[in-house]
Amino acid sequence: MDISEAEVSVISRVVVGLSGGVDSAVAAYLLKKQGYQVIGVTLRTWEAGSGAYSRCCDISDARAVAMQLEIPFYNINCLPEFREHVTEPFADAYMNGLTPNPCVACNRYIKWERMLRFADEINAEFIATGHYARIVKAENGRYTVKQAAFAAKDQTYMLYQLTQEQLARTLMPLAELTKDEVRHIAEEAGLAVAGKQDSQEICFVLEGGYAEYIEAHVDKALPPPGNFVDESGKVLGKHKGIVNYTVGQRKGLGLALGYPAYVKRIDAKTNTIVIGDLDSVFESCIKCKDVRFMAIDDIKEGEKLRAFVKIRYHHAAAPAVLERVDDNTISAIFDEPVKAPAPGQSAVFYDSENRVIGGGIIQQY
Repeated sequence: MDISEAEVSVISRVVVGLSGGVDSAVAAYLLKKQGYQVIGVTLRTWEAGSGAYSRCCDISDARAVAMQLEIPFYNINCLPEFREHVTEPFADAYMNGLTPNPCVACNRYIKWERMLRFADEINAEFIATGHYARIVKAENGRYTVKQAAFAAKDQTYMLYQLTQEQLARTLMPLAELTKDEVRHIAEEAGLAVAGKQDSQEICFVLEGGYAEYIEAHVDKALPPPGNFVDESGKVLGKHKGIVNYTVGQRKGLGLALGYPAYVKRIDAKTNTIVIGDLDSVFESCIKCKDVRFMAIDDIKEGEKLRAFVKIRYHHAAAPAVLERVDDNTISAIFDEPVKAPAPGQSAVFYDSENRVIGGGIIQQY
């Protein structure tokens, strides 16, 4: 069932994460309008050598929003935690031939954990964000996230690692709104960020691409150039270093093979990238490790569960059967093969009501 207004009406104080964007600003505005005592917080997660902040912590715009809304504002330093849980694992993943989801780790270990700690310090019952998702309580009593009413902006994929305790204390005021409605509310309220554009890139990669970021911020040597090979091991050409590629990539390979070439597999141990045609990058089965569950407690050994599985943020969830492989691994066997599931990316499992069952990290295959 959805969390009712009656269940949250007794909450008087809420910490709202202000990113400096329109979504979080409207979330704070709506909660204040509903009678909550709102406290604005910006988490300073990353800072470039030039002094520029990440796109997720525009402190000047966040402070301006708080001043407009006449709410207290705090800027919390999370630089060490962000480096430990987000940027260092991000670089390590690419250097090992994987494709990470930094936003997933940031939500679990930085945004929610740090905001809830601050909420405890000031005796606030809830935290809130400008995410497009619905928090619901399933019939079994467990909390989960459900696809937002505005499906095109749904962000549940990035939230699957949140714990039951974190979900129980979270409000998401934008759950039933479209982006146009959010902007309209911001304009009506006179918020200065009403027309601010959304960030589409990795928040801490301010210039260039992710490979340039890794080269600039990793102390050790990056993997060197190596060979493109076909599935038989035949050398097809030279690659620039595995950090520049991801499974499913077609553009930028510099190969003329007479057919559209795709990255099928990245082998960090041999420093080779396996190339195949379009058909070769489709997979019928993936295995996921570090699985976290939301709507259910677990999948027991021998149990099979029907689900819909997203293998990347912009992927349409595909029907599959989930089955436990071992204590740390779940397999997803798809009804129809899916294109280029990339090791290191998250696979998120949904039920027929668009609620998150859980998710895990796609393993090498």
